[in-house]
Amino acid sequence: RGAGPGGGKMAAGAGLCDVKRGLMAVGGLCRERGLTHSARWASELAFSLDPLPKDELPPVPPLTEEDLADLDAYTLAKSYFDLKEYDRAAYFLKGCQSQKAYFLYMYSRYLSGEKKKDDETVDSLGPLEKGQVKNESLRELRVELSKKHKARELDGFGLYLYGVVLRKLDLIKEAIDVFVEATHSLPLHWGAWLELCNLITDKEMLKPMVLPSTWMKEFFLAHIYTELQLIEEALQKYQNLIDAGFSKSTYIISQIAVAYHNVRDIDRALTLFNELRNQDPYRIENMDTLSNLLYVRNMKPELSYLAHNLCEIDKYRVETCCVIGNYYSLRSQHEKAALYFQRALKLNPRYLGAWTLMGHEYMEMKNISAAIQAYRHAIEVNKRDYRAWYGLGQTYEILKMPFYCLYYYRRAHQLRPNDSRMLIALGECYEKLSQLAEAKKCYWRAFSVGDVEKMALVKLAKIHEQMGESDQAAQCYIKYVQDICDCGEILEHHEMSTAFRALAQYYFKCKRWDESSVCAQKCCDYNDTREEGKALLRQISQLRNQGEASPTTIPAESRTFVPGVNTPSAKVPPLNLSSITP
Repeated sequence: RGAGPGGGKMAAGAGLCDVKRGLMAVGGLCRERGLTHSARWASELAFSLDPLPKDELPPVPPLTEEDLADLDAYTLAKSYFDLKEYDRAAYFLKGCQSQKAYFLYMYSRYLSGEKKKDDETVDSLGPLEKGQVKNESLRELRVELSKKHKARELDGFGLYLYGVVLRKLDLIKEAIDVFVEATHSLPLHWGAWLELCNLITDKEMLKPMVLPSTWMKEFFLAHIYTELQLIEEALQKYQNLIDAGFSKSTYIISQIAVAYHNVRDIDRALTLFNELRNQDPYRIENMDTLSNLLYVRNMKPELSYLAHNLCEIDKYRVETCCVIGNYYSLRSQHEKAALYFQRALKLNPRYLGAWTLMGHEYMEMKNISAAIQAYRHAIEVNKRDYRAWYGLGQTYEILKMPFYCLYYYRRAHQLRPNDSRMLIALGECYEKLSQLAEAKKCYWRAFSVGDVEKMALVKLAKIHEQMGESDQAAQCYIKYVQDICDCGEILEHHEMSTAFRALAQYYFKCKRWDESSVCAQKCCDYNDTREEGKALLRQISQLRNQGEASPTTIPAESRTFVPGVNTPSAKVPPLNLSSITP
């Protein structure tokens, strides 16, 4: 089959016509085997390419003698399979010899076991119980497929199914080897690539893998880079694919939007999602990610419209339930939100987003044990979900268990090394454990990577104060004030009063009355520091009346002023941060 629908190499200059032919052919093969998601992916990608002339359409695959012998049984069983009557389909396929019929026979048995497991999970346990229900057919399937594998009788689709069974049995190393083999046997089957993606936990795992050098590998690498939060590399890969001729692909647009969502570039992500909805207005896939963006931006009307729109299209899709859950969460109706996330999990217990979002809702409702269970389920589904690790850290923080917090925040930080929120959470943990040097490193790193919440400098300054390093603390407070003034968000940051109070006291100790006076006056603008500011101004006034002058006068031209604050900072010794850079 390697020379058939899986043989096109874009890197070697294969034309887009060959690519489209291959996609159309593999889409047909997937449909015949009930692999609807892979068929849809191939069809969407083929649709984004120019139409083929009549004489260049892919030929109908020839029927072998085995196919002809199994044709009636296959046709009947496929009709039952399409109606989700998996046991019935498997019964009529038993004994079939052709590759196509054998795959459908084994796949029907696998799906039958999965359906029974999901039904039992939902009926008897409820979505938060630790599910001990197993797919009973997995071991039998593994034994049978293993024999075929050793005899080298499995085609690309058979290898894919064997890999899925191994993954379900937690035989990860064996599953990875089989999926790699499946990609070589049938390179255009997206399902095998996607399963491989789900088993890779870091970039190092990719190095020893010998993958087929087809253009499909570029889609795979772009997808895995997005999953591993290597967003720059992912965006470069997607740009290369757009340049190669896939500019109309809605799949690529959606993946780029998800990538921007992952790096919190909300404006770009929203622009791409709006473009996606214009091109494909009835699309439900990825709309839960769009609802997360609208939630973060507090865009209630837009989120309400999206929820109503998806309800009209299909109210019983997991994405729809998650969007409605986000809508109720934004309105602070957390019980209702949790109910919709539970509904999503009844529809699909392996749906990652719903577990994480339900954990957030239970946190809002102060139900810590339920939140921990939800986050743990999310990690079971996908160990790369940094939000679940971060959520677990928060739950144990509430339970005042800093060593547990430290472990979970570290895992979140490993997945998002340049996310300041993870670093600040780590720093706070180290503070609680009295490891001030480690906390200092975390806060400095958080500031260096771009502090989202503008809190790192204040926390760093407070650590310096605790360690008696008043000059460094003052430098941090000055930089903090400058940053907030540059953003124009003074009123929203209550720590501004803390900074002005600390600077006023610092300059007072240095007997620099002018600077101290300016900062003390600023303290009077805030309720929590007003009285201290007034008291300090009275002290400065008394000392001036007694004739005690500032020991150092700063020439006007050499002063450096904080924008909009007029706080001289020229005499604060420069802070040498190189010693505390992690």
